[in-house]
Amino acid sequence: MTSRLYRDEAIILRTYKLGEADRIIVMLTRHHGQVRAVAKGVRRTTSRFGARLEPFSMTDVQLHAGRSLDVVTQAEIIDPFGRAVSADYAMFTCASTMVETAERLSADDGDLGTEASPQQYLLLAGALAAMSHRRHAPGLILDSYLLRALALGGWAPSCYDCARCGAPGPHRAFHVQAGGAVCESCRSAGAVEVEPATMALLGALLSGDWAVADASGQRERSQASGLVSAYTTWYLERRLRSLALVERA
Repeated sequence: MTSRLYRDEAIILRTYKLGEADRIIVMLTRHHGQVRAVAKGVRRTTSRFGARLEPFSMTDVQLHAGRSLDVVTQAEIIDPFGRAVSADYAMFTCASTMVETAERLSADDGDLGTEASPQQYLLLAGALAAMSHRRHAPGLILDSYLLRALALGGWAPSCYDCARCGAPGPHRAFHVQAGGAVCESCRSAGAVEVEPATMALLGALLSGDWAVADASGQRERSQASGLVSAYTTWYLERRLRSLALVERA
């Protein structure tokens, strides 16, 4: 008889109460995509792994496959990102937006995950690690994560060549619905005038060029954040609740 037990690495995205003592844990796993599982008795003070299933944590989980919800049978912390992230409001709101995005992008993974599941998992893990260790400004980490997560989902913005005709850049306008930078010939209503330094920052955030991103000024960071927020909202077809709480300088 085939075992219904399986093990995987997971990042806890969200939890909510079930009954008097249980919780439903929403997690992004490395190899099985998004998984929803019941952690039985986890809200009791005597629970063996209550603190190991907190949001933002990277956890080694063993699960028993169920019909509608799996059941967590074991959990061991790999890296408690949540401890550092939850202690700082800016980091907390940025991290909350990242896990909300990850939940949205992985919602249709299915039981076996998808080819993009490991990449989405590794991207989120790297962003949370950078956040918890304060390697870069929280807002930069968030914007980089959003652009790269959308790129993995098939919605990479063009930050240099024209998104419509492919004309070589750089260009000075960004059109969310068109897919990014647009040339003067393709520019239409809805396009936003963008400073060259802002377009360069967007490209750096998308490619992970942190030398350029960290050296950017507040003006271009502010403009880039607005464009990233609008781009994310458009392609996810919904406003992220956590994004409204992020403080932008």
